[in-house]
Amino acid sequence: MLRGLFGTLKAFCEKPVTLQYPEEKSERHPRFRGRHELKRYENGLEKCIGCELCAAACPADAIFVEASENTDEKRYSPGERYASTYEINLLRCIYCGFCQEACPTEAIVLEHEYELAYPDRASAIFTKEKLLVQVPEGGKPTPQKTEPGVYTRSVPQMKD
Repeated sequence: MLRGLFGTLKAFCEKPVTLQYPEEKSERHPRFRGRHELKRYENGLEKCIGCELCAAACPADAIFVEASENTDEKRYSPGERYASTYEINLLRCIYCGFCQEACPTEAIVLEHEYELAYPDRASAIFTKEKLLVQVPEGGKPTPQKTEPGVYTRSVPQMKD
């Protein structure tokens, strides 16, 4: 009985582990995977080229991508295609990071934001507008008008 009383008194003297959550936030590990973001290039073009590799790599089938063709009048990405529809159902997502690893242009990144609460199920489906980061300083918003053939010449072709 004295041993139990001693353990209780010892616990009173130790520093508490509990944080006052909304006011104090714990540190996240550098490799923590949280909310998804679609990145942009410095000029404002979207990095996502609509290849759908992220959707194919997702084991939870939480990603839906629909690609469309870029034109010189409306250019969203430097390639021939862009993601006209990009949706992630965060209720299905298991935050494994396979989408980030599968992306050839490093367009989808799981950042460190972890405060994800939804009032209803529909708001847990993040569309392209919610996922895209802000246009960088000095960049232009998409769609951009470009000169004919500017980006198609600069995109590396696949070798046979």
